[in-house]
Amino acid sequence: MTVSGAEIKEKAAALGIQIPEGAGELFELHAAMVMEWNQKLNLTRIPPAEMAEKHFVDSLTLLLVPEVASARNTIDVGSGAGFPGIPLKIVKPDMDITLVDSLGKRVKFLDNVVRYLKLEGISSYHRRAEEMGRDHEHREQYDVALARAVAPLVLLCEYLLPLVRVGGIVVAMKGPSGRQEVAEAQRALTVVGGRLQNIVDTRLPSGDERQLIVISKIKKTPVCYPRRPGMAKKDPLI
Repeated sequence: MTVSGAEIKEKAAALGIQIPEGAGELFELHAAMVMEWNQKLNLTRIPPAEMAEKHFVDSLTLLLVPEVASARNTIDVGSGAGFPGIPLKIVKPDMDITLVDSLGKRVKFLDNVVRYLKLEGISSYHRRAEEMGRDHEHREQYDVALARAVAPLVLLCEYLLPLVRVGGIVVAMKGPSGRQEVAEAQRALTVVGGRLQNIVDTRLPSGDERQLIVISKIKKTPVCYPRRPGMAKKDPLI
C-alpha cells in the first residue's frame, strides 16, 4: 500500500489549501519512509490507507492559520514521524523549521528523511521541550511553535510559549476536546505569557473534527519557566 501525493493534493484543495508542483512526490517519499521505519520503530498507528488524510492533510490544516502560512521560522515540538513539520516544509520551502523529539531513534529517522528528500532550512534536535525552552539559542526565538498529539494544553503552554517571541503564536492541534482544554489551561496561559487568540474549527474530508488552538504570546515568559523536565506534568499550572 502506497500513499498518493495526488490524493493529498486533492483533499487539501477541498479545504482550500493549495499544494505546489513537485510536493506530491516528496509526500510520497516521506510516507514510504514512515512505513519502512515503522516496522522497527513505533512511529505511527495510522494504517497506510488513512495516512494521506490523517497525517499529511491533517498537518496541512495549519496553513488555515494566517500566521503559520506567513511564518519566517517555526518549531515543531514532539515531531515524531515528522508531522506536521515536514509536510509544512514541503509546501513552504522558504520557512525555516526546527523539529524536536525526545527519542533519539525518532530524531535519527527525521535526519534521514530530511537528507533523502534533500530539504534545506530544516534541522532536528534530540531534546526535551523544557530543555529547548531554557536554551538561549531557542528561547523566545520563533514566530510559531506547534504541537500535534503531544500533551494536554495546560502542559503545552509551559512547553511551547517559552520558545515563541513576544508577538508570535503557539498552535496546538486538537480534536473535539480543544475548547475544554482551553478552559482548563487559563492559569497556565496567564502565568507563561499567553492569551487565547482564536480557535480555528475545521474538518478533514472524512468528517473528523479538528480544532486549532491559536495562542498569542503577549509578554515575555518568566525566567522560571519552563521548569525542569517532568515538573509540568507532575504539577501542572491549573
